[in-house]
Amino acid sequence: MNNPKQFDPSQHIQITDITENPRGLLSRIESFFVRQKDRLIWVHAMMFVVFVALIFLPLFLSEPSEQASPLDHFTEFANYAMWGLWFPLVLLSVVFTGRSWCGLLCPMGAASEWANKKGPQFAIPGWLKWQGTPIVSFILVTTLGQTVGVRDHPEAIALVFGGTLGMAILIGFFFGRNKRAWCRHACPIGLLLGVFSRVGAIQFTPKRPKPGCEGYTEKGICPTMIDISRKQESRHCIECFRCVNPKAKGGLALRARRPGLEIENIHDHNPNSAEVWFLFLGIGSALGGFLWLVLDLYQQWRLDVAGWFIDHELWWIGDAGPWWLMSVHPERREVFTWLDFIMIVGFMSLCAIALAAILWCMTALCAKLSEALSQSDHYPPLTLKQRMIELGYQYAPVALVSLVLGLGAELFEPLRLIGLDSIGISWAKGTFFVMSLLWSVFLGNKILARQGVAAYQRWLPLVPGVAGSSVIATLWWLALFN
Repeated sequence: MNNPKQFDPSQHIQITDITENPRGLLSRIESFFVRQKDRLIWVHAMMFVVFVALIFLPLFLSEPSEQASPLDHFTEFANYAMWGLWFPLVLLSVVFTGRSWCGLLCPMGAASEWANKKGPQFAIPGWLKWQGTPIVSFILVTTLGQTVGVRDHPEAIALVFGGTLGMAILIGFFFGRNKRAWCRHACPIGLLLGVFSRVGAIQFTPKRPKPGCEGYTEKGICPTMIDISRKQESRHCIECFRCVNPKAKGGLALRARRPGLEIENIHDHNPNSAEVWFLFLGIGSALGGFLWLVLDLYQQWRLDVAGWFIDHELWWIGDAGPWWLMSVHPERREVFTWLDFIMIVGFMSLCAIALAAILWCMTALCAKLSEALSQSDHYPPLTLKQRMIELGYQYAPVALVSLVLGLGAELFEPLRLIGLDSIGISWAKGTFFVMSLLWSVFLGNKILARQGVAAYQRWLPLVPGVAGSSVIATLWWLALFN
């Protein structure tokens, strides 16, 4: 017999569905997108043209002056559109609309799918299906973006985003059969949005769900290869509405839910170690991309490494490298050498590994305390690894806000129009971060409740999670406000 405090799955269903009413608005949204599905190709075409213009047109324009603003020069406008609007708003949109960007607007995914219709449609290889592929993809793109100066130079934007678009088209052309292998397996942004879509306020759920875990299938209508009758999680769903038909008895239906509910009940939604490792490594990699710019420690290490190479008469370390690997722009007074490239890559890798190790240790301690304090008998019983994976998701809100503040800092610049100075904007960012920290604590508390830890004892296993989130907060504070 299960302990009376054991979680009742039927209660979970009631909690999940409690936001279904009223259905009027959701039904109208469903009906609208079902009617417009055939017209989405024109939206994708328009987005493709806009995207190509933003990343390539600045290459053919004159150099903007140092006083130029987004309203004065298209190059400055393109840079602000990418970093001040697109990236942070797409990240924030997952809280309200899930991965709607991927299915309704993304030009990369649409171009990949279009290319698939023209290509040989080979079977998707094992290396592409590996769950670590999008993690490697994100880290490589993030690191290359730093070494080539993607936030400062139009050539770097064209290289990074143009190269990513090219890879999406190539993978789509060769692999899969009428599917989006790129979106499911390789997109560096896809995994990012997929993890954070778990905190989203909407979900697509089967009208006639079948028992068992969510499956992977290359058959059926889903372009990202979800077995829709067993769908239980949000991360792979790009919300293309192809599986939605309000008049049909089967397929998926749009549902509203409380933001974060999927992570609160992550035990029922296929917790995945690759997602947790992405949270740990991805935050550290992005963080390292900012810390090397502001820390005196980095500059000291750079001098020490340079001295070692000079002492050994390895003079090539001071040579500039190729433009596609590092920033070489003498006209803008920025030329990176092999020393800079090695140091930036090494420092970002060290930050990723170090932060991942800290968060892993904090999560392991949290899981160990959860195991010791648990008063419920799960069937099958939860292992320590399962508890760790589930508790790793508590960092999702603080990770999301960290990336918004770091990679989309220009989103906050319009606050100057209402009279805020730099200190006021910093306080606004800090408030935003504190809210995410509290949300992470709330999610950790809910996960521990599902793991059978009594309310009066949860504070103890919550302490390591709060410590991990505080480490993230402290490092981002140094990176953004030092």
